[in-house]
Amino acid sequence: MTTIKACIFDLDGVIVDTAKYHFIAWKALAEELGFVFTVEDNERLKGVSRMASLEILLEIGGLQFSEPEKLAMAEKKNTLYVTYIEEMTPEEILPGVPHFLQELKNNEIKIALGSASKNSPMILERIHLTEMFDAVVDGNSITEAKPNPEVFLKGAEWLGVLPENCVVFEDAIAGIEAARNAGMRCVGIGEPETLGLADFVIPGFDGFTISKFKSAFGDTTIENHIDT
Repeated sequence: MTTIKACIFDLDGVIVDTAKYHFIAWKALAEELGFVFTVEDNERLKGVSRMASLEILLEIGGLQFSEPEKLAMAEKKNTLYVTYIEEMTPEEILPGVPHFLQELKNNEIKIALGSASKNSPMILERIHLTEMFDAVVDGNSITEAKPNPEVFLKGAEWLGVLPENCVVFEDAIAGIEAARNAGMRCVGIGEPETLGLADFVIPGFDGFTISKFKSAFGDTTIENHIDT
């Protein structure tokens, strides 16, 4: 029987929906380069690092550039993206997230962020959730993108918890694969048809309680006592 001692959360699409801002910024870059970047194309960028996302974008456009040129493009995209997220407020936190995080805190379950976004600390500050996380692993702390498990393994390490005692919350296929590669359980946030590799899938945190979390992992125990 496995004991759950920690939860690791992706940021985009799990805690907040910043995908719309990423899309606007990538779309603007693509238009500048002379091709169309669609909502469907944007799905391929979910859970992927900035430079890896740029490579996908350029592949879609059938374009090639030098490394210095690509670094400049990535910086241009990020500058535009940051202008949007600088205006974020706590109202942009997805429904049910604060309540579930507080329940984890009340039951002394450790909480980490595991995101490829280098802007994660800024976003957490803007939405007033920084203090809820015991560790924040972002794109500034890792060298490998999901589905490589580095971000989640580092989260477990910083929390002082073994990977098998962690549960990851993810909305992207690459993120779920990363959780699996880390030897962790995973809860998908979104559609079961897309996130079938997760242990189970929920549409979001609205109405999702720690009691339901415990029930979903019937063959596990959760550190400390949970009121049901």
